[in-house]
Amino acid sequence: MNEHTTHQKIALITGANKGIGRGAAEQLAALGMTVLIGARDPRRGEEAAAALRAAGGDAHAVTLDVTDPATIQEAAKQVEERFGHLDVLINNAGITGSGQVSPEDAHDQVPSTVDLDMVRAVFETNVFGVIAVTNAMLPLLRRSPAPRIVNVSSHAASQTLMSNPDGPFATLLPSAAYSPSKTALTALTVQYANELRKDGILINAVAPGYVDTDSNNHTGFLTVAQGAAVVVRLATLGADGPTAGFFSEDGPVPW
Repeated sequence: MNEHTTHQKIALITGANKGIGRGAAEQLAALGMTVLIGARDPRRGEEAAAALRAAGGDAHAVTLDVTDPATIQEAAKQVEERFGHLDVLINNAGITGSGQVSPEDAHDQVPSTVDLDMVRAVFETNVFGVIAVTNAMLPLLRRSPAPRIVNVSSHAASQTLMSNPDGPFATLLPSAAYSPSKTALTALTVQYANELRKDGILINAVAPGYVDTDSNNHTGFLTVAQGAAVVVRLATLGADGPTAGFFSEDGPVPW
């Protein structure tokens, strides 16, 4: 027997023990959802879930490494056995490839000198990991009356913004790993949305903005809560909400 009735909304967030993922988990829990904290490190996942429970939320840790098929399948099995369905999937887990540095210091991303192994590792998490997790969770999402998938992308995914020599991103170092991986993720979002729109599954990509997190060495000017807000908005869309879109807090982001 499942722990919850079919009316209890269940949300799974990958990479949710810190940063934007954790911020989204906190906000969804405050809305009354049961939140599953996906984390590679079981201890960190449980610490985050415990903190959410202490704040009054219903949260549970799920060991999930998006590059490890065994943990993905085990996570899907746990959701199936405990809850029987999934309403929201937020594909938040991602890496820059450069470690904890500010974007202007990510010299190892420059295309002409980039290490291909680093590019492969970034795509493994940011693109292939999203496919693996989404496909594993789709049978559970199909049992929801209003399934939603949110893929956490970046303004750096926008070819329009990145190719403008006079635009706000002109001073950034060229990126052969992180930015192209997020561009691929937005393209992937459209393809999933086109396949699944007939099933009522709304799928969108989101650019949270320049948020103060480990991935940019805490140089971001937005708080985690601010960055998470647009993620949560897309995770809680009504039936008339968009699909196959790419959004920031300010509205559609140009492709």
